Amino acid sequence: MDSPQYEEVQQWINKSQRDLKVAWVLINQEESLLDAVVYHCQQSAEKSLKAYLTYQNVAFRKNHDLDVLVDLCALSEPSFQDLKSSADSLTPYATEFRYPSDTMEPEIYEAEEALDIAGSILNFVIKLLPDNF
Repeated sequence: MDSPQYEEVQQWINKSQRDLKVAWVLINQEESLLDAVVYHCQQSAEKSLKAYLTYQNVAFRKNHDLDVLVDLCALSEPSFQDLKSSADSLTPYATEFRYPSDTMEPEIYEAEEALDIAGSILNFVIKLLPDNF
């Protein structure tokens, strides 16, 4: 893999890891910040998938729909289809709690589940990358 491509993949992974770390920090705050937790979980998963697409030289548009990104990843690696239900559960968090509405924040179990899913997607992608990531 050429150096610019390697650097870009590494940047996507780093950003994904940072979003996941932010989510972990926020879930442990006294003040309830669960809306931000699930948002950062969605962002982590999105960036993980984009890291894989970059690694595979697959072009993608600016998109927050994890289903679309999973489908693109599955063109190179069919096992990504196993992530469809996880993608379905995280995708709404890109916008659902970001703006005023009737529901201001998810429940704690939803935030905990989002953390588990985002971590699983990140680990799934990392296992498909060469060992130096």
